[in-house]
Amino acid sequence: MSLYYTCRHCGVCLGMLPKQSVKIEQLGFELLNSQEYQEMITTDPLGNIHVTIVCDDCESALRSNPNLHGMDYIIQ
Repeated sequence: MSLYYTCRHCGVCLGMLPKQSVKIEQLGFELLNSQEYQEMITTDPLGNIHVTIVCDDCESALRSNPNLHGMDYIIQ
């Protein structure tokens, strides 16, 4: 199982942790409520975990343009 972090708005891969270096218990996923977990974390058929987060560029765009919060993809 590898762990992939991807921006939920622009789709950029922000990082990947290979299965040898990941201990799921150390990632803090238990701090998420069930809705947050369902929105942010998925598992593919190979057992890889995909976490969607917001990258710095999209966070900056959202801060500067609050009207973008309702959009799924803010950077085209």
